[in-house]
Amino acid sequence: MEFIYSPKAEKQLEKLGFATQKQISKYVANLETLPNPRQKGKALTGNLKGLWRYRVQDYRLICHIQDKELIILCLEIDHRSKVYE
Repeated sequence: MEFIYSPKAEKQLEKLGFATQKQISKYVANLETLPNPRQKGKALTGNLKGLWRYRVQDYRLICHIQDKELIILCLEIDHRSKVYE
């Protein structure tokens, strides 16, 4: 699987501290090696149905998994208190 950041997610990642960026990068590298990325994430419901959430400490990565292209598209990265707004 290939992990791709949307422009918005890239911008949000750049605003985070270096230690948090490093943790997210390490998590994403591990996620890319999995045969099924859904085993680490959680499916979202409601108005975010169809998207998946990955947890890295107090931050959440909101992603769309595109099985046909073997791509995980990260749409948003933010603190858990703000990411679902």
